[in-house]
Amino acid sequence: MGHSAADWDYRAAIEITKDWNGVEQVLLQNQQGASARVSLHGGQVTSWRNKHGEELLFTSSKAIFKPPKAMRGGIPICFPQFGNCGSLEQHGFARNKVWVIDDNPQLHPPNDSHGKSFIDLLLKPSEDDLKCWPHSFEFRLRVSLATSGYLTMTSRVRNVNGKPFSFSFAYHTYFLVSDISEVRIEGLETLDYLDNLCERKRFTEQGDAITFESEVSRLYLNSPNVIAVLDHEKKRTYVIRKEGLPDVFVWNPWEKKSKSMVDFGDEEYKQMLCVDGAAIEKPITLKPGEEWTGRLQLSVVPSSFCSEHLDL
Repeated sequence: MGHSAADWDYRAAIEITKDWNGVEQVLLQNQQGASARVSLHGGQVTSWRNKHGEELLFTSSKAIFKPPKAMRGGIPICFPQFGNCGSLEQHGFARNKVWVIDDNPQLHPPNDSHGKSFIDLLLKPSEDDLKCWPHSFEFRLRVSLATSGYLTMTSRVRNVNGKPFSFSFAYHTYFLVSDISEVRIEGLETLDYLDNLCERKRFTEQGDAITFESEVSRLYLNSPNVIAVLDHEKKRTYVIRKEGLPDVFVWNPWEKKSKSMVDFGDEEYKQMLCVDGAAIEKPITLKPGEEWTGRLQLSVVPSSFCSEHLDL
């Protein structure tokens, strides 16, 4: 393979280019051929491929790739608001802003960088942001791709304001699946959830696993830190590991809702599923000088490897 993980030069595995709108994007690669692409528009992961070059994230064929519109697909970052549960635009403004590469990133644990290619991004509020959300913050995002192909996103939000503020947050992850009717989620059974299709009423999950036969828009509460999304047709399982993110948002628009979205194909609901690591029900509150960290790690394993090995 040329280099061991110990002497793998992550700088050589990073390529910075511009998309057709002139927005910078970062391509991360590992020794095995896996890759991830991160746009500075929204700090959004727009592609994650395994070592065989297979795309693992869904992007709509009708996605609008023009700022300030957020792209439908990949992993948009929802901050400081999720959905429309507040005074800001849908899912907050972070996903619609141009981030910068952080030349002076804060210290990360050694295992956050060892043997990985990674990029550090930074978002600070503009004057316009402060008019609609009057809180000064520094949002640092590290996206890393490990030798194993694992994709990790670490968000750090620091209050540099003179007073406390609260926010909600989600990694709004669009997984690419072969057929939504052949997909199930394990790890959320018996949990309480808020159902957006029933005025956010609270229910308890009754099934052994979550399967899909109609529109779903649910926020699962107090969730475990490991969730599995099993794609039977592909015989592979997405494994979601998370820290600092107590909630999981699950969404598939199904047929009727799909036809109402201009940036989403009528039949594309069959090939996607959003399963988000999130902090929504109880917003995060930071006092002046305090920092919050939320980490998401995504991996893919053969389905035969699952559940007994995942500590679900």
